[in-house]
Amino acid sequence: MAAARSALASAGRAANEAVSFVVFMLLDVVEVLLCVVYKVADYMLEGAWRPCYCSSSSSSGAAAASGKIVVSERGGSKVVSMLSSTKLHLEDISDTLYTRPSVLAGAASATRSPSTRRGGVRAPQPAASATTATVTVHSAIVQMLRGKIGVDGDGGKQHKPYPSPRWSDCHCANCNPADAGRLFVHVEAPTDGAATEEDVLFIHGFISSSGFWTETVLPNVSTEARARRRLFAVDLLGFGRSPKPADSLYTLREHVEMIERSVIERHGVKSFHIVAHSLGSILALALAVKYPAAVRSLTLVAPPYFPVPRGEVGTQYVLRTVAPRRVWPAIAFGASVACWYEHLSRTVSIVLCKHHRLWELAFRVFTLYRVRTYLMDGFFCHTHIASWHTLHNIICGSGGKIDKCLEIVRDQLTCDVTIYHGRDDELLPVQCSYAVKAKIPRARVKVIDGKDHVTIVVRRQKELAMELEEIWNRQR
Repeated sequence: MAAARSALASAGRAANEAVSFVVFMLLDVVEVLLCVVYKVADYMLEGAWRPCYCSSSSSSGAAAASGKIVVSERGGSKVVSMLSSTKLHLEDISDTLYTRPSVLAGAASATRSPSTRRGGVRAPQPAASATTATVTVHSAIVQMLRGKIGVDGDGGKQHKPYPSPRWSDCHCANCNPADAGRLFVHVEAPTDGAATEEDVLFIHGFISSSGFWTETVLPNVSTEARARRRLFAVDLLGFGRSPKPADSLYTLREHVEMIERSVIERHGVKSFHIVAHSLGSILALALAVKYPAAVRSLTLVAPPYFPVPRGEVGTQYVLRTVAPRRVWPAIAFGASVACWYEHLSRTVSIVLCKHHRLWELAFRVFTLYRVRTYLMDGFFCHTHIASWHTLHNIICGSGGKIDKCLEIVRDQLTCDVTIYHGRDDELLPVQCSYAVKAKIPRARVKVIDGKDHVTIVVRRQKELAMELEEIWNRQR
């Protein structure tokens, strides 16, 4: 019997691989066709050929744009400067944005050295000075920088910035707030105006919003806990009711700086706890490292941490792990389409996000207005630019980098670290949380049976609120 089950399992895996190969090869063809379609549409509707990452085009950092772009090395950090007004740290950009070989190309290049693959950021070459190096920068990044500062690389003439929102984005007020310089922040403070002792910052995950917390955990926080604390839940840059700039690369640095500007600086936050879900866990770790004396506790829910094996390129390893290009399970198929196909995912964004108000209304009518739609609101309220760059620059881009944050939390911070994970989580397996504990031995991992990536919070909000209060009280 065991031998028969093993044979069936092997046959199933082989069938999954065979079908996946054919399906993703067809998707590769569709992606090429969509690339042409969107180039033409962007040109007709926006008056410019907006480059995409599926192109192999690249520019030499020291020589590109007639000297307008300079790549310099400062303290071991590579920085791209354009006219000394815009700076982009190369290590913030994940090479998975432009190094995603097709199924056939991936199979053919499996034995090639990673440094020879097209489109990647090459090692610095000897330069004329000690502070300038030649680095290959993908043309889409160069064009995005040009559009951001409104300058062309040829003769310094003005370059028409890309419109925001774009033709393929939603134009409603919620998706395009009047204040483009700050995030949308939901704040709950003591009603009697009493001074608070500490604050709590809630950070949502990928393609979600502050509603993930304000509709679940926050209503279940006790009156006693609220009397001494302010509760903050943010919509991350590019999501929910926060700004969604078309010229942003949505790097970890940009996300963290927006949280600082919108919460920590604006509200004078001095001492705070952090509660973060999924992708938000990466931002939580970055904030903890930046504010080691201010963070009282760190609670991570389903953190996306994948230790990178020796000899692997971290970003590419995380990409293949999160999005294995398999048709089954269904969640792996969805993640693979989102991660590997720039134009396919843009098409999905146009269908769902550009018309999110229509989908939300249809859902309410279908359920006779009996089901709350906060999860749908968060899922639909983003743009392709925001979700695409955040997915690659935060989740894939964390490969190999998050280790340093974990080591700093382990060695230099004394805050309480608690990790929750659903045992039935198919998107991020429970091994991710155990891997965090392996890096931070004092961390406590709580695996909840019968819960997945979303229901770890949504269907146990009362229990989680009580457990969070216990965590906060232990740090008094």
